Amino acid sequence: MARELMDKTKPVSLAVALLEDNKRALFLVRRGQDGRESLELPSSRVFPGDDPMSVAVDAIRSQAGIDAHSQGAGFEAKHNAGSRRHKHPVPVLVFRMQAKTMSARPSGEFTGFKWIPLAEAKKMRLGRNAEWLHSA
Repeated sequence: MARELMDKTKPVSLAVALLEDNKRALFLVRRGQDGRESLELPSSRVFPGDDPMSVAVDAIRSQAGIDAHSQGAGFEAKHNAGSRRHKHPVPVLVFRMQAKTMSARPSGEFTGFKWIPLAEAKKMRLGRNAEWLHSA
């Protein structure tokens, strides 16, 4: 029984909100303890019983301060939701978003935001929940 409860607390996917404007995507900036910046897309883990699209909409609202709605799934990739030692690969479900206002107000866990083309962002330092972009 303990094993069953443990498995239900593991994420089944990562929901990502992709908001684009003029071929640039909204990335949130996080500054690490070493002072270096990393980029992340608004995202959140999806657990059993969660609706991935709702999770993505909630993520962009809570992390970027943008009231957006999903235009549907954009593409899929793979993400390691575990550790480097104990891997737990899950699908990344990217939802294209649409919003009336593109003015972001990042939550306290982020230090700012940037609008960057996806191809350019792949060459930059990405945060843990965005590392999947390197292989997408």
